[in-house]
Amino acid sequence: MSHIYLIRHGQASFDADDYDQLSPLGEEQSRLLGSWLRQTRQSMHHIVIGGNRRHRQTAEHCLQQFSDEQTNTTPKIKQEIAQQNWQLDPGFNEFQHEEVLLKYCTEFTDFKALKQSLAKHPHPRQAFHAMFTAAIQRWTSGEFDDYSESWLAFQQRCRLALKRVLAMQEASEADKNICIFTSGGTISVLLQEILGINDQRIFDLNACLINTGITKLRAGSKQLSLNYLNSSAHLDLDPRSELISYR
Repeated sequence: MSHIYLIRHGQASFDADDYDQLSPLGEEQSRLLGSWLRQTRQSMHHIVIGGNRRHRQTAEHCLQQFSDEQTNTTPKIKQEIAQQNWQLDPGFNEFQHEEVLLKYCTEFTDFKALKQSLAKHPHPRQAFHAMFTAAIQRWTSGEFDDYSESWLAFQQRCRLALKRVLAMQEASEADKNICIFTSGGTISVLLQEILGINDQRIFDLNACLINTGITKLRAGSKQLSLNYLNSSAHLDLDPRSELISYR
């Protein structure tokens, strides 16, 4: 039996000019993930990363824990997860959240201006959540064709990427576990088909996915099934509540 680990990236730098990089907290979350995977002897035979920078950075900080000279990881496992063997698949990229927001918030010319406006709001987190929810509803409604990637195209892209991973797994001579470093929107869309969640509720799930949370799928001979969802076991070992983040 093979398994697929869907791992959401560590906390990104929302307040920075470049969102697509890990914050210091995101780096720590990723290292804790790697330590937990190693300590619990989770076997990983293939590493797949999306094309966003935060995906690669999460994988780097996580899997560095397996290459530490003080670990007892076997040479075979270290070789299997070495960077030169990683598979890059942009099909696991996140959707363009900045574009989705700006298509709804037409009063802003760029995302920096939108963030500056939010910073002045007395309750910026609540304001952002309301804005994001409305923007997502516009995008997923299918009533507008002014996006570079429609909601339907995003769904299809993510599901085709997973099919490529399953084809790779089926081509292996033995059961292999595959670890995919990706984003919350992508994970939500992949679970949507498995769990039968409709478009109107899928982003309720997305909002609950924590940074570096692990979702484990069981790849059977005929179908995928959910083993567990959004595990934070690697973060729960530490009493610091700030390790749990959602964006």
